Amino acid sequence: MKGLKRRLIVLERIIKAGAINFVRNAWLSAAAVAVMVITLTILLFSVIARATFNNTISQINEKIDVSVYLKDTVSEQQKDTLIIHTKQLKSVKSVTYISKTDALESYKKQNQGNLDLLLAISQTDNPLPASLKIKPVDPNQLNELKVFLEEPANKALQSDQTSYSGDRKVAIDKISHATNFLQKAGLVGIIIFTLISMLIIFNTIRMAIFNRRDELNIMRLLGASTWYIRGPFIVETMLYGLVAAGISLLICSALFGLSSSAFEASSLGLLDINFANNYVVSHYWLILTGQVAVGMLIGAASSYFATRRYLKFKSAK
Repeated sequence: MKGLKRRLIVLERIIKAGAINFVRNAWLSAAAVAVMVITLTILLFSVIARATFNNTISQINEKIDVSVYLKDTVSEQQKDTLIIHTKQLKSVKSVTYISKTDALESYKKQNQGNLDLLLAISQTDNPLPASLKIKPVDPNQLNELKVFLEEPANKALQSDQTSYSGDRKVAIDKISHATNFLQKAGLVGIIIFTLISMLIIFNTIRMAIFNRRDELNIMRLLGASTWYIRGPFIVETMLYGLVAAGISLLICSALFGLSSSAFEASSLGLLDINFANNYVVSHYWLILTGQVAVGMLIGAASSYFATRRYLKFKSAK
């Protein structure tokens, strides 16, 4: 019990000393806190943007389907066989058959405001083909379906190219590539600013050690343990992370909360501001906990290596 009580007293003194150093070195630590705020803001924005992009891509993917147009000569048995085999593909979520009559009715509804087109199509036999509307599991993974449709027996049943080709395919691929690029750019930004913030905190702690070198030498001579010397610096930098996390969360909340329609337009439709706001609100405590944990971890790691280098140097002397 005495040993535990003694440890608690030491821990209390370390925390108290770290808090006093944080207040005492407020101006010295301002740069470290500022860079850590930038790092955590980029991290938080990347997480929110990633979730928003994924939601947007999911909505787009739900609207993507592959239409296979059938020749008028295709029999009922051939059509049914093609549908059964298509549904068996792992990359296919569902298959819907659209008859020539249904295709014509859909065409009329889509062009009900264009009398010329309606008049032209009413004066001829139904020129629209029957088709299969295939909804893929992942629009980016269509190789299996493509190979299947290109088989000679299946190709012979088709009257035209599938709908997933040409400009439509290019547009979908561009959206996917843009999302991947933004996610990678966010990750690179996080890594760069994390390293910068750790370097600044490292140098801040070294300056603090230099300013208190006489005090630390006396503590060494009196037999203070390594952790008793190192502890207050780690507590101080963990407080950097705590403050930076709070400021970062306020900044991101303000940015998303005050976003205007102009900002929505500049996001190229990929960043749904309403979804981003809802994501922050619904995951508020998880985000806050993560921000605080990452900020304190960055501070503690930087301080640990800075004091470790100092203590090694003093031991060598």
